Amino acid sequence: MSRRLRMWVLGVGGAGLAALFVAACLQLPAFGGVFHPYGERATHAALARSTSNVISAVNFDQRAFDTLGEESILFAAVLGTVVLLRQTRDERQVPPAPARVAPPVRRYALAMLPVAVLVGLYVVAHGQLSPGGGFQGGVVLATAVHLLYIGVDYRALERIRPLGLYEVGDAVAEGAYVVIGVAGLIGGSAFLANTLLPYGTFNTLASGGFVPLLNAAVGMEVACAVVVLLARFLDQAVEIVEPGEEHDEQGV
Repeated sequence: MSRRLRMWVLGVGGAGLAALFVAACLQLPAFGGVFHPYGERATHAALARSTSNVISAVNFDQRAFDTLGEESILFAAVLGTVVLLRQTRDERQVPPAPARVAPPVRRYALAMLPVAVLVGLYVVAHGQLSPGGGFQGGVVLATAVHLLYIGVDYRALERIRPLGLYEVGDAVAEGAYVVIGVAGLIGGSAFLANTLLPYGTFNTLASGGFVPLLNAAVGMEVACAVVVLLARFLDQAVEIVEPGEEHDEQGV
């Protein structure tokens, strides 16, 4: 395909997308109006299933299958990164040089690490009740672990970060989401439909049926995936050694 033909295809596709976008915008309710069909339906469905956070009800109940796709995108991205950045035969890892961290930064990072872990767990656990959830809380948890890298050095991070365990956790969490979805089929309904658990009491941790379980699976997957992803980039302190060459340099 020539460059000119590719530009024509791009132009036609872009024009078609623009036309559909404009047509959709013309059919939107007036700004500031009282007619909000999607919001009303989403709120009604969330209340019917005892999920006080409507956004979590949308993510993990009304469109839980879409969320599985989003989670799978992150899983595939991490898997691709692991494959692409794996250590090859002609590479050897160079031990990181000791880091020099200012005492105030060290003290602040070490003090905030347990606080950040607690906040991350809280955000994940209360995803069906308040703003937040598995995606946000998972990122907070992964960030909390890396406060040790900022406050101390990479060796300290490696000691508390069993990478193999996080890789297994990433895969287990991804599989758990699918298993919960299959439970809906076993219960005689659709994939990811809640047919086995009670919806519980509104505004409690046990409410929402499958929503807290799917939310927790996403939180675990995101936390483990981000840790593994950052580990592969941080581990690029490698040196390509040609046959017969010796290097004594150290890098981070």
